[in-house]
Amino acid sequence: MTVQKQSVSFTDAAYTFARELVEAGEYPNMSAAVSGELAKAKVERDRERSLFEAELERRLSLPLDQWEPVGEASDVTAGARAHLAAMAQKT
Repeated sequence: MTVQKQSVSFTDAAYTFARELVEAGEYPNMSAAVSGELAKAKVERDRERSLFEAELERRLSLPLDQWEPVGEASDVTAGARAHLAAMAQKT
């Protein structure tokens, strides 16, 4: 396994949490605590993505007569358009 060195900054809360994990003996040092907790977060994200994809596949496999109406397409995409407009204003 390759190790990448990187300097990072933490909020007080994140630093305290990592220090507590080390002090509790869950990890041997801060670096291991950060790496370990990131690995756990990745596993959880992957699990959530798999569940989402499975649910999406399930719904897409339903016959069209079982689909729920979602309203106007503009209603469905309004949030995304507002987000894109806000991003465009920042640049």
